[in-house]
Amino acid sequence: MDDPGDMRISDADREAAARRLHDALGEGRITLTELEERLDAVYAARTARDLVPPLADLPGGLPPSVAVGAPVAPASGDRVHLRAGAGTIKRTGDWQVPSALRLTSSMGTIHLDLSEVRSLPPRIDIEVSLGMGEVVLVLPDSGTADVDGVRSSWGEVTTRVPSAPGAAGPHVVLHGKVGMGSVTVRGARRGWWKSVLG
Repeated sequence: MDDPGDMRISDADREAAARRLHDALGEGRITLTELEERLDAVYAARTARDLVPPLADLPGGLPPSVAVGAPVAPASGDRVHLRAGAGTIKRTGDWQVPSALRLTSSMGTIHLDLSEVRSLPPRIDIEVSLGMGEVVLVLPDSGTADVDGVRSSWGEVTTRVPSAPGAAGPHVVLHGKVGMGSVTVRGARRGWWKSVLG
């Protein structure tokens, strides 16, 4: 592998990074809110490069077991961050769906309906960070979703679509953390059922 930043990391690497963040909190270097945000990024990390941003401004930086050349932050591309405090965010109809989303909600609801979108990315990466909030994701008939990267404390993660990518797509990959909230991925309801049940 030419770039060590692309190396897949282990659970031990994530735990080492998490310990560094807890130490930084105890040292007064970051706040509790920053700790929670950075832990979300650490536990969602898949490669060594993903661990750079949450640790870059702390003494010591990355855990010794994680080798990265020059720190390079991941490209944000067209990543969109939707935040619902205690309110509701809803996207329906034919809307522009980015290839990467971050969904954050403390007590609110984020409802994203992709079933009527005419042009979808073949793969959509979605990071969730929920307290008591709710995320509902509605996919077209050909849609698939991998939710194995979502960790739940007291909440619920439910999927009613295939997990393996299909030929037609889109394939959605979800990761992140759910506290006491819920993530639901389902297909579109057709006919009058859709209008009645929403």
